[in-house]
Amino acid sequence: MKNQRRNKKRRTATIREQNQCRFCRAKTEYVDYMDIDTLSKLLTNRGKIYSRKRSGNCASCQRKVQNAIKRARYMGLLPYQT
Repeated sequence: MKNQRRNKKRRTATIREQNQCRFCRAKTEYVDYMDIDTLSKLLTNRGKIYSRKRSGNCASCQRKVQNAIKRARYMGLLPYQT
């Protein structure tokens, strides 16, 4: 009985379900640093940037988001890490 429980694989729900990231689906070429609503969805409440796996972004869009968040932080629109 116990061996059967050990052999079963646990199925966990994946966070990322879409095939494309939100920016590729919208076909955006430039992530605007002034778009605070979109960028704040990609930050934790402490001000850290979510990982690619958590946010669902592709690698190129994650780099664009990272640069946009850093620009917005420099301009004082978004908080730095606390």
